[in-house]
Amino acid sequence: MQEPLLGAEGRDYDTFPEKPPPSPGERTRVGVLQNKRVFLATFAAVLGNFSFGYALVYTSPVIPALEHSSDPNLNLTKTQASWFGSVFTLGAAAGGLSAMVLNDLLGRKLSIMFSAVPSAAGYALMAGAHGLWMLLLGRMLTGFAGGLTAACIPVYVSEIAPPSVRGALGATPQLMAVFGSLSLYALARQAPLSMGFCRQEYWGGLPCPSPGESSGFRDQTQVSCIVGLLLPWRWLAVAGEGPVLVMVLLLSCMPNSPRFLLSKGRDAEALQALAWLRGADADTRWEFEQIQDTVRRQSSHLSWAEARDPHMYRPIVIALLMRFLQQLTGITPILVYLQSIFDSTAVLLPPKDDAAIVGAVRLLSVLIAALTMDLAGRKVLLFISAAGMFAANLTLGLYVHFGPKSLAPNSTVGLERAALVGTEQPLATPTSYLTLVPLLATMLFIMGYAMGWGPITWLLMSEILPLRARGVASGLCVLVSWLTAFALTKSFLLVTNAFGLQAPFFFFAAVCLVNLAFTGCCVPETKGRSLEQIESFFRTERRSFLH
Repeated sequence: MQEPLLGAEGRDYDTFPEKPPPSPGERTRVGVLQNKRVFLATFAAVLGNFSFGYALVYTSPVIPALEHSSDPNLNLTKTQASWFGSVFTLGAAAGGLSAMVLNDLLGRKLSIMFSAVPSAAGYALMAGAHGLWMLLLGRMLTGFAGGLTAACIPVYVSEIAPPSVRGALGATPQLMAVFGSLSLYALARQAPLSMGFCRQEYWGGLPCPSPGESSGFRDQTQVSCIVGLLLPWRWLAVAGEGPVLVMVLLLSCMPNSPRFLLSKGRDAEALQALAWLRGADADTRWEFEQIQDTVRRQSSHLSWAEARDPHMYRPIVIALLMRFLQQLTGITPILVYLQSIFDSTAVLLPPKDDAAIVGAVRLLSVLIAALTMDLAGRKVLLFISAAGMFAANLTLGLYVHFGPKSLAPNSTVGLERAALVGTEQPLATPTSYLTLVPLLATMLFIMGYAMGWGPITWLLMSEILPLRARGVASGLCVLVSWLTAFALTKSFLLVTNAFGLQAPFFFFAAVCLVNLAFTGCCVPETKGRSLEQIESFFRTERRSFLH
């Protein structure tokens, strides 16, 4: 017999509703308020990524300045400069390792705020450095802070964001990291001396020509030599303290993750945090009960026996492999040695201009990814990303092997030998449009990475990891990522000197093919799904959810 309509639950059977349903205009107003608060909390958190991006490229303009420092205690050799640049990745790996404990001990928000301590201390050490040990320790501390925030911020953002905007907000950590890097480049613009005159500085990695002497590839009559940074390198470190301070002040006013609060038995605080994030007029009962049910099922600590369960280890393995394959595409060594790579290849534009153009393309691509991630889906963008990076790396490898060689290679990093080993390329001319190939290919690579395997890897990590292992597993992912980055960055010059600059590009291209296959076989589509639905998929292994 059909149940009577009177008293039945549900909007369609609510015979005598307590209040009329909200109009479309009211629902829009509530949604805007909800998103405003989530956006504010997200912005407060991703300021940590801004600081991370700033710190990551800090050495790019500072190393040349220190290599020609008049202070013997700060005058860096090539080996010391290499460690100054790469020790950041070791610090980041240590930060990821610490996140395995802090993420669940302090919570996502407090862990992000805690990162301000090593970050501020690191910048202070570099700003007041009087020896190499202070530079290395400061660099490692800023790396530690970056690794900690890299593990905590994506988890925090994914846990506070509603499914409708989680994809867009998941791209904001990568977006803010790019903003941080571009801000450093803007503050570190190099100030030119008058044309045709120079001190004991370097032009294009080579000694400055004397006035009137031919300058080779870039300018046959006049030379603009570099005399230093627009903002001194010590003040660049001081400027890095600003975003850290703002992050702490803003986050102190933001709520913690409702899921973390529920996992600690603080139900009242969790409900209050969720109500603040969704807005006073939003009905959070269903969402809160869903989160509460998931947390209740996973309230105990993860045991080794449970870790061997497929619904636990499968998402962890997928996240780890995505972080590993992301680094193997070559993004870190390409960014670290970007201007040096342009110096070692024939380019139509000055290498520093090429690097600036690539930075702008990177920013634009991340913006596109943020706007399309919740529309196109994660897997589509991952396919496009891997295909674009494959084409770019293959093009760069073929160009270096068969294309024209540069007349003014950068001897300071030893890439000139790598670019010319075993090749008989014709000399480049200033008007040859073929020399645009390195710039265009690098732009394609950065665009592909920034639209897919850059931001989506971090987003998926925070989406698919099971709640009980989310804190530990996210730290493990960061640890694997930065250890891989350190190994690639340190070995890049060794490989190019031994086999030529084309060798790493061919290797990166092969990895991109592996990424295509991995995306098709193993990566789930999470667009529009709640974190509880995603976890339920791995528990029930419903194949229909993958496609």
